[in-house]
Amino acid sequence: MTHGHRGRFAPSPTGDLHLGSAATALVAWIAARTAGASFVLRVEDVDAPRVVPGCEAEQLEELRWLGLDWDEGPDAGGPCGPYRQSERGPVYEAALESLRERGLTYLCDCSRAEIARVASAPHAGDEGPRYPGTCRPHGHASRDFRRPPAVRLAVPAGEVVVRDRWQGELRQDVAREVGDFVLRRGDGVFAYQLAVVADDLAMGVGEVVRGADLLDSSPRQTLLARLLGGEAPDFAHAPLVVGADGERLAKRARGVPLRDRRLAGESGSEVVGHLARLLGLVAADERGPVAPRELVGRVDMDALAGVRQVRLRAATGESAC
Repeated sequence: MTHGHRGRFAPSPTGDLHLGSAATALVAWIAARTAGASFVLRVEDVDAPRVVPGCEAEQLEELRWLGLDWDEGPDAGGPCGPYRQSERGPVYEAALESLRERGLTYLCDCSRAEIARVASAPHAGDEGPRYPGTCRPHGHASRDFRRPPAVRLAVPAGEVVVRDRWQGELRQDVAREVGDFVLRRGDGVFAYQLAVVADDLAMGVGEVVRGADLLDSSPRQTLLARLLGGEAPDFAHAPLVVGADGERLAKRARGVPLRDRRLAGESGSEVVGHLARLLGLVAADERGPVAPRELVGRVDMDALAGVRQVRLRAATGESAC
């Protein structure tokens, strides 16, 4: 991360922060503070129907309980606000208009079921089945839509190369492997891919530190950033914290939500100590609480290189031996 650039953590207020969220926030915070960069807290609440009332305030309180702070955010202000995606609609509209003016978007009224019926790989990727481009020839022309149309990106052919700080090189022909992906849904909600790219460009984010489960979205975001006239941030995908069985964390499993840890009387520094050991940032035999500030400039972040996931013990939430 270039000195002076921003790092960020961007939770969605749709449920409890858990140990996996805390691990990602911790790594992102350490990376920014070690680089002498500003740290931004951005609330990704663009999908309003999924937002849980009161969740944002609770998440910010829990991050402070862990010992994390931020220089810019919804409660702190800053030069790149607003810091809630729900308040950044004009930024996303401008990005869409820029792409539309260059013929890079089109309207699509195909349903998921229709796409799945014609897709060669009906269960491929987090975008769902690869979209075959049925509506692309129509562009933005008026026609009798069967349902409110989505806006899709007309993805250009060619390979996108991402060099991730910890996960190495990723190559993807987005057009062939993902297809034309959605930028705004038919119900008017801006897609995650558009919102996050537009925000990172506008906020001057220099390095995106997040969980390895989002690694596959980085070629799409790199491509979209370039089409919007910018360059994507550097990417650093940290290990994903999973359950003892290797499955993704169930947010309500005992001891997994941060709320459970607080109610059990555990301190934020004790949780940070657990996570630092789990991630290999401190020695496994270095027991006890650790404040995040004690890790800045002390830990070797390259310990995360090549690690896609780490497992918790089922009963205690501690790392497996």
